[in-house]
Amino acid sequence: MAKHSKSAHATHHGSSHKADTLKRLGRLEGQVRGIARMVDEDRYCIDIVTQIAAARAALRKVEEEILREHVAHCVEHAIASGDKADQRRKVAELMDVMGRAGR
Repeated sequence: MAKHSKSAHATHHGSSHKADTLKRLGRLEGQVRGIARMVDEDRYCIDIVTQIAAARAALRKVEEEILREHVAHCVEHAIASGDKADQRRKVAELMDVMGRAGR
């Protein structure tokens, strides 16, 4: 069976998911610019920290959605392929990234 490469990854995700992810990231980018503006304007520290917490939560949501898509497409593909080495690689990648994310 053909190896499921990282470069082939993008072709497995729908344009709707990609558009949604980019829209979320765009909102997050604006949110971070707003936080920078708050710092520049010497806004109340607790208000700034509250906005930082909201941005972190939004970023976690994007991360979760991307991981969900990875499992639904890349990991599922490895399972369906029957390629045991690819299956082990995909699970190891997932465990590694989950460990780094502090989950």
